[in-house]
Formats: sequence, structure tokens, C-alpha cells
Amino acid sequence: MSRPSVPPGPPRSGRPRPPYAVAVLVALGVVLLQSLLVPLFAGPAANLEPRDLPVVVAGPTPATDPLVRQLTASAPGAFEVLRLPDGTAADQALRDRDAYAAFVIGPDGPELHIASGAGPAVAALLTQSAGQLAGGQPPRVVDVVPADPDDPRGGGFAGGFLPLALTSMAAGVLLALLVPNRIARLAGLVSFGLLAGLAGPAVLQGWLGVLPGDPVAVGIAIGLIGLAIAATLTGLGAALGRAGLALGAVLVFLVGNPLSAVTAAPELLPQPWGTVGQWLPVGAGGTLLRSTAFFDGAGSATSLLILVGYAVAGLLLVSVGRARLPGPGSGPAAGGTASDAGNAEVVASRG
Repeated sequence: MSRPSVPPGPPRSGRPRPPYAVAVLVALGVVLLQSLLVPLFAGPAANLEPRDLPVVVAGPTPATDPLVRQLTASAPGAFEVLRLPDGTAADQALRDRDAYAAFVIGPDGPELHIASGAGPAVAALLTQSAGQLAGGQPPRVVDVVPADPDDPRGGGFAGGFLPLALTSMAAGVLLALLVPNRIARLAGLVSFGLLAGLAGPAVLQGWLGVLPGDPVAVGIAIGLIGLAIAATLTGLGAALGRAGLALGAVLVFLVGNPLSAVTAAPELLPQPWGTVGQWLPVGAGGTLLRSTAFFDGAGSATSLLILVGYAVAGLLLVSVGRARLPGPGSGPAAGGTASDAGNAEVVASRG
């Protein structure tokens, strides 16, 4: 019995690209990506300066009027001035995160009250500005909310926050790629948030000692940050496939990290990017963790709601999204085109 003839498949389109052309295209693509990423990361850091930075001027009106005029005239648009009657009210405004510093005119002369816990870089910048306003004679500085004594420059806070964001991204991607079941993905996300909330204070407070504050509150904040970032990646992957994972990586790291102001303050970044960064998970997470650790939660309401929104949205997308991401070997076209698969079925039936 003669074997039936198999209809020829579609002709191959063109020759494969030579390896040198592929190598040059790869190099060109990576350099183009590099040219976009360098200004995205370096641009905000190179243009840090006050932009409507909230500060307090406290003291009797006749004594503070010249200072307010000087602040307004020396750097138009740099400061948003809140006037309060005395140093006590000014210190409370700093603890409530209503301002970053206070210029206090009291009976003992001018003082600068700062909150380095809100960002040592901001405190240093304002200390320098106060010296310039005083004609080169720096006023007495009072740190109302100091940074952690084991991390006076804030490098430990910023250095510890980046791995938290990266590992949360990794958890979201791995759950999307390796776990096909919706319920299992949800269980993995919740487990990751709980475990991150336990491990975070143990490392950052117990081991490294770079964060003050209540360990329970700090743990809840870290757990929510981890859950929000991981759920965002897994949810986008469940809804949009691999394109969703790429979109999540852009939102969280490529855009969210340089605009997060974790090492500075949103009001120091070029606008509107400082505000945009606070609506992304890394920026909101940095604000929540700083407020929780240094300010007993003051000023954290907006960032808390943003992170809860990301976490809930991600979990909902996981619940309703596709159960499995399309892999490179899935579907009828795994070994060829759909027409090839159909031809094979015809041949098998004839045989």
C-alpha cells in the first residue's frame, strides 16, 4: 500500500538573518534602551531642588514677615510657607508630616527645626538654605524627628527598600509563570505578603538596625508593600500574558523606581514626576514605610490607600484572569503553523 502524499507546507519566507546582522541589531537595541534609561534614572537625581516644599515659619508676625519675604524672593516657587505662632506648633507640624522644616523666630534668636527622619537629604538641603538666608551664619538646628542613629544619612533605608521592591517583583513574575492555578496563585501572594511582613522587621530592625518604630506596624507596612507589588505583576500577567508582566516591570521598576523619591522627597523632583511617582507602588511604599517607622503613621493615609488599591486590583485580576500564561511550546502552533497541524490531522486520518 502506497503512502498518501502529504501536501507541501507554505514556503519559507526569505533566508535567516546572518549572525553578524543579528549581533549588530542586538547591540543597537540595547544602546537605544540604555539611552532611554540613563536620563530616566539620572535626570530626576540630577535636578533635585525644592519645588513647593512645605516649610513652616513660626514666631511673632513682625519678626517673621521679613523672613517670609526673603524665602519667597530668594527662590520663587521653591517653598510653600505655612505660618504658625510658635515653635511648639511648628514641631507638631513636623511630627504630623505637614512640613519638612520650620524656621522659628524665638526669644533666643532664629532656629531651624528639621525632621531628618523624613529624609536626611532634605534636611541637609534646608540646613544649607537656612545658612544662606542668615547671611552665612547658620542658625541653631533642632532635629525634631531624627533619622535612625545607625543610619544617619538614610543610605540603609534606601538600600534596604530597593531589594524589597525587586524581590516583590520577582515573586509576582514567578507566581505568574510557574503556578497555573488561580487559587494557588492567590495563596502564594498572600503567603508572600505575610512572610515579607515577618522577615522585613527582623532584618531591617533586628539585624541591621536601620529602622525605628513599632515592629508590628513596620511589618504590616512591609507586607502590604510586598503584596501590592507582587499582586500587580501577577495580576497583569494573568490578564495580559507576558505583555502584562512587561507592563508591570515598567510601572514598578523602570518608571516607578527613579520617580519614587525614596532617597529624597517628591517635592524635590521635577514636576509632575514627583507627584506621579507617589501614585506608583514603589513611591507609595517608600512614603508608607517612612511614615510608619519615623512618624507613627502620620502622613501615610494616601500612600496606604494607593497600595491597598494595587493589592486589591492585582488579586482581582488573578481571580478572573487566564489560569495559565501562553508558553513558547503551547497551543496548536507549537511545532508549526495552524495549517501544518491541520494537514497532519488529515494525513493521520487517511493513514
